Amino acid sequence: MFRGTDPSGHRGAARTEVTDMNQAQAEAVPRPAAAVAGASQGVELRHLRYFAAVAEAGTFTRAAERLFVAQPTLSQQIQRLEHIVGTPLLHRRREGVQLTAAGTVLLAAARDVLAAAGHAIAQTRQAAGLGRPRLRFALPTDLPDSLAVQTTCRLRSAAEAAQAAITWLETPLDGEFTPIAQRRADAGLGWLTTGPDALPAPLEAISLGQFEPEVWLPSAHPAARSGVIGLDELACLEVIHGPRRASPATYHRWLAVLRAADPRFEFTDPPFRRSLPMVLAFAATASRPAAVLTGPAVIAGPPPGVTRLPRPAGTGDMARVCLDGHPLTATAALVWNGDLPRPLQQILFDTADAAAPPTAPSPPATSQEGQQHATELTGAGTPALAGCWN
Repeated sequence: MFRGTDPSGHRGAARTEVTDMNQAQAEAVPRPAAAVAGASQGVELRHLRYFAAVAEAGTFTRAAERLFVAQPTLSQQIQRLEHIVGTPLLHRRREGVQLTAAGTVLLAAARDVLAAAGHAIAQTRQAAGLGRPRLRFALPTDLPDSLAVQTTCRLRSAAEAAQAAITWLETPLDGEFTPIAQRRADAGLGWLTTGPDALPAPLEAISLGQFEPEVWLPSAHPAARSGVIGLDELACLEVIHGPRRASPATYHRWLAVLRAADPRFEFTDPPFRRSLPMVLAFAATASRPAAVLTGPAVIAGPPPGVTRLPRPAGTGDMARVCLDGHPLTATAALVWNGDLPRPLQQILFDTADAAAPPTAPSPPATSQEGQQHATELTGAGTPALAGCWN
């Protein structure tokens, strides 16, 4: 309570209402329109960083540990942010936190702002000659070893020649290359299922060649003897491929192509995602004929420096065949944000120039040739099964 003057001019006790402090902190109070209009002036990057950390961690405790701050401090800053924007951003429950509708909107914007701020600082330091230029490069796990090893080695060589550093980011890339579009990465190697011109601005791309999946059939299947299977015939089989989250761009594209042959077609998720020999064994012993469709693999022959090995062991009673007409394809591409500094773009150009475009192989004419064609494209690694299993 404090002393003041009431509206009639008499001095007395000017009364104020004091609410429960816990309630005041837990519930954001709606603010007048004039105050909300200037709310963004009070938001700081740390507010957005703390908010994104809590949303991603799911609890204040885990977020505080990741940020190396005290939990009460983190809670107060989130409450401050809610007060600034004038609405709750999180539902606080015993099992953790969930975003409100407003929180979902702010989280997407916060990630953009934080990524843009980091990008701007890096560019400023480079312009001032402070430190080496740094390229944040996204590399998904669904790439054939031959492609990944070849590209990363050439990228490292080009970066060293340009006296630039690389930060490797092992992260999935969808068909829209969202991490690059949102500036959480500068560039990446991924799959295009349409032409480079279809990418949304400001993304740009360089193609590294056409790829297709490997198709494996039971050795007793008629197509295994000829070494070639048509799309319509493949769509009539159970096809083990995926799961969708492993490579959503190629999964949806190839599913659409197969549904054009059979509108009821669905992929069957593999029982063992990381082991192609195990999946082949599973398919070979299925109660009805089942095909196995891998992730994209080089269809144009081995790139330079890649060795074609003898047919590996572990394929069981399954034979690799060619898909007639190559209807299931994906383009390996280097993709980057258009505002990337020119010296870093040049590193990508040099990397792409070092890769010779592949040439398509002839389909195997016999079962024996078809199985011999099922060789792996690897770098200097241990022989394994060809292609990339998702």
